[in-house]
Amino acid sequence: MRIGLLTSGGDCPGLNAVIRSAVLHGIKSYGDEFVGIRDGWRGLIEGDHIELSRQDVRGLARQGGTILGTSRTHPYNHPQGGPENIRERMRRDDLDAVIAIGGEGTLAGAKRLADDGVPVVGVPKTIDNDLKATDYTFGFDTAVSIATDAMDRLRTTGESHSRCMVAEVMGRHVGWIALHSGMAAGAHAILIPEQRVSIDQVCEWVQQVHARGRAALVVVAEGYVPEGSEEAVADKGQEADGRPRLGGIGNWLTDQIEQHTGIETRNTTLGHIQRGGNPTGFDRVLATRFGIKALDLVHEQAWGHMAALRGTEIEKVNLTEALDGLKEVPASRYEEAKILFGR
Repeated sequence: MRIGLLTSGGDCPGLNAVIRSAVLHGIKSYGDEFVGIRDGWRGLIEGDHIELSRQDVRGLARQGGTILGTSRTHPYNHPQGGPENIRERMRRDDLDAVIAIGGEGTLAGAKRLADDGVPVVGVPKTIDNDLKATDYTFGFDTAVSIATDAMDRLRTTGESHSRCMVAEVMGRHVGWIALHSGMAAGAHAILIPEQRVSIDQVCEWVQQVHARGRAALVVVAEGYVPEGSEEAVADKGQEADGRPRLGGIGNWLTDQIEQHTGIETRNTTLGHIQRGGNPTGFDRVLATRFGIKALDLVHEQAWGHMAALRGTEIEKVNLTEALDGLKEVPASRYEEAKILFGR
């Protein structure tokens, strides 16, 4: 078979490991040929691609980002998009199937195309770990590790000056990165989109820590909605796809803590540093296993399905299951972490 690989949506560490394992598995096990599609769905629609050989993917597992480039192009919104045009383009480019690696938006497009007769399977990728039907997605562990390291550093400088330190991390709709990195770094308060917490409660936690002669660490997800507000802070305009560009909750929280407590407070927004760099060992292994499974799904002609992690096993799941809402942080997990807030 001649198979196209594309990466779409936001980048994250582990994408290249998927590409590597799929290509090597396909060449060795099935005698397949591979095409790397540039910039996600745009490249598929416009026929912009490169040949991928064993040499092209050698050593990719440890490399962050994506060698294919990515974009947020939607396969149905592009002027030359839609299933008929895509099928014709695949015929002209001699492509038998496509492996789409991406998050909710990418997989929703893949599901719609599969329903319309396009031979496509998915690989789940989201740094926020918010896709249902899979326990974890690659990129998440790396983001948590980067954020934890940054928070460890913030705590040492905070202790030196008896300051409260606020760390803003990624998390548009869910707080998995904030929860895991905050717990790992021993944060004294963690604020996530799924839970409303009053500024009075946050300040109480900060004051409890300060009263013991310690410097508080507050972790907040970018999509956290302050109590009394209707939406997350978005002071940076809009994304190209029209979504509000989140960011600024760390600044807002810093001002509120200082005003309410009088404690000197500083904030750091980690932003895209969480997306960059080389993947952790966990993410390299998970991405590699996803790539192998996706290639097997192609040969099963399991269109409209994706690879998923269930416990320790990689399984086939229907994209419909993965797209049935976001995987939010359960209240029980937040209550578990909350036990140590202010301690």
